[in-house]
Amino acid sequence: MQEQFVPIDIHTNKLSDWLISRRHCSREWQTQILTIREKINNAIQDMPVHEGITKLLSGIYINYFHCLKIIEILKETEANSKNIFGSYGSQRMKDWQEIVRLYEKENVYLAEAAQMLIRNVNYEVPSLKKQIAKCEQLQVECDKKEAEYLKASNVVRGEFQTLCKQLGIQGQKIKRELVSLIAELPDIYSKLADSVKTLAQAVEFYTEFVKFIFGKEHPGGCVALLKYMIEHGNVTTYEWKYGEPPLKIEEPPLNIRFEYETDNAHADDNAIDFGDGSESVIDFGSLDSDNTAGFQSSGVTIEEGEIDWGISTVGNEIDFNISLEESGIVVECSGTEGGIARDVEALTLLDNQTTRNLFIDDLSELESFLKVRLCEMQGPSNLLTLSQLQAGPPVLQLQTTQSISAMLNQVQAVISEITDSRSQHLYNIKNSPRYVDHLADRLQQKLDVADKMVASQKAVRQRSIEAGEEAKSLEPKLKMIIAKTKELQGEIERDISRRYRNRPVNIMGGVNVL
Repeated sequence: MQEQFVPIDIHTNKLSDWLISRRHCSREWQTQILTIREKINNAIQDMPVHEGITKLLSGIYINYFHCLKIIEILKETEANSKNIFGSYGSQRMKDWQEIVRLYEKENVYLAEAAQMLIRNVNYEVPSLKKQIAKCEQLQVECDKKEAEYLKASNVVRGEFQTLCKQLGIQGQKIKRELVSLIAELPDIYSKLADSVKTLAQAVEFYTEFVKFIFGKEHPGGCVALLKYMIEHGNVTTYEWKYGEPPLKIEEPPLNIRFEYETDNAHADDNAIDFGDGSESVIDFGSLDSDNTAGFQSSGVTIEEGEIDWGISTVGNEIDFNISLEESGIVVECSGTEGGIARDVEALTLLDNQTTRNLFIDDLSELESFLKVRLCEMQGPSNLLTLSQLQAGPPVLQLQTTQSISAMLNQVQAVISEITDSRSQHLYNIKNSPRYVDHLADRLQQKLDVADKMVASQKAVRQRSIEAGEEAKSLEPKLKMIIAKTKELQGEIERDISRRYRNRPVNIMGGVNVL
């Protein structure tokens, strides 16, 4: 085979060393390139308007081969400055010709081109590919997270809707809707009071049994509150305490704060502001006869009967012997503040925590008695028990296992009603502001979590879009660098080939692997 057909194979990573070892380039070429780069930067500042030059200078590192193309373009744009000797008077042409001359000195351009090829193949192109792959991977992860956030948001909102459905609210204004449920309590208590009346037989049986066993009535009576509710129903605590219904009921206000409500502090513009910042009511009941007999202020003592009001006395004396019945005046007991039920006394027996607990205790006591009695009657000692009750009242003698079991079922039904989750829930809403706050916070927390999931979903979606746009913007840049690298590799191969009688030159591991 003739020598001119023997190819020259050079590995890309060893290209610079190969050029230096073959003495095509000097080891100190990098010191010379600094001057050339400075001249190129200065020459770029003064360039004619030409499409080809704009394309060459856009977004790429200018090398020797670009300088040759720029000179070819300047031969057209600076043709008027050419003299009869074939040289150009244009400073632009002189600057670029000087740059080419410095490049060709000791083949500096060839060493620089080899370094640029190595950098593009080993660093620039892989780096861009890695960035694009990273963006694509980020898109996949963001799409996955978006689906997870959407699922989590739907789950939390589903839990919120389920809780609202269980509570019987819509969930728009949580606290107000919860408080509005209190209107159901009177109906619940009314049904419960009707159910309590069915326990009259069981209470009578229990009372007579205790009376027969001990020979006397139990001090204070058995299940006293339960008996009272059977006779009077769910009355106010005032009536249960004093034995008479109040003339007026002033229930304690609900101490529940509603967020996002209109401030009503200045709603009444015509109200007189005394500057105390409180909503106190003057209590005239605290000024009794003992307190008005005399008081001391600023060192001045006023005694009763010593004030001269300037009113002359008349001869006729006032007759105080007036019958209260004839006058129609009703004197209320001072201990109950004129028959007005306030605060806890204004609550019904089932609303008052103390009486409610007593009522539940009475039910539990009655239930326990009936269970024990039923167990005794079903046991082997039943005959002995029956013989002992022969001397008792008929209500004790006539009871059977079936009748006691029926009474037990009635008691347990009432216990189920008062301890029902719905009833207990409404009771807590009315009597515990902290319970309302806790329940509202729990529901609001569900909404906050759902909103957070939606915000996170939007964030990852935006991040996915940004990653896609970034990858899309890097694709043209990658294609351009690969194309320019192929072009640069071709120029290097042709330049080396000319130096070896046009032998074919193959740079291995270059753009072929890109």
